[in-house]
Amino acid sequence: MTKPTIVLLHGVGLDHTMWQPVTALLADRYRVLALDLPGHGTNPPAPAGVSLDDLADAVAPQVPAGAHLIGFSLGALIAQQLARYRPELVASLTSVNSVCRRTEPERAAVLARLAAAERDFPASVEASLHRWYDGTGVAPELVRATRDVLLANDVDSFLNCYRVFATGDARIGPELSKITVPSLALTGELDGGSTPEMSRRLAAAMPHCRAQVVPGARHMLPVQEPEAFVTSITTFLRERDNVASQSV
Repeated sequence: MTKPTIVLLHGVGLDHTMWQPVTALLADRYRVLALDLPGHGTNPPAPAGVSLDDLADAVAPQVPAGAHLIGFSLGALIAQQLARYRPELVASLTSVNSVCRRTEPERAAVLARLAAAERDFPASVEASLHRWYDGTGVAPELVRATRDVLLANDVDSFLNCYRVFATGDARIGPELSKITVPSLALTGELDGGSTPEMSRRLAAAMPHCRAQVVPGARHMLPVQEPEAFVTSITTFLRERDNVASQSV
């Protein structure tokens, strides 16, 4: 029997290796594809002026039809874009630590982080690591691995993609009500950027979406709490399959 396919999309400045703590836990039940976004991994740098539409269009050829799409942070916005405009590719949508329809103060905060990265990229990397990992108990080697991946970025490409992250929720926000696939908005209780309130906004905006908050988790939920993450995903997909079978 062919395994269902899960496609994983990471966040700004990261690469497919961020999913390693969860891919091993999913591999016995699913075919797992962890893709690198444009401007990440071995892909060419993302050009100035790149848009959410551009990022989604570049990823789409790598997504097999009927995949369970799981996007983290920027990857979540790209996944939402695909679910809206390429629905034939998406059997279900999970938005992990996703922003949604930022308020003006929330927009100002992310633009301030973008400006800090423009001024001093290495310092902004360290600030991100503290925000994501302090107090989480994540192994030091995983924190070091995240630092190494972030610092290896082409800085201009990183900034170009970060601008999409800072503005992309305004692009996809008005379209969320037209995403009709079964959806899950999943975040950490202590994520100060992609907050539980944003996940509740996302769930309210999409007709077949529910929100779930993992207690004690910060922004790097799949790295900090891989077991809880996988339990949330597999429970959601089982529920989706049960609903689908009952409707046949």
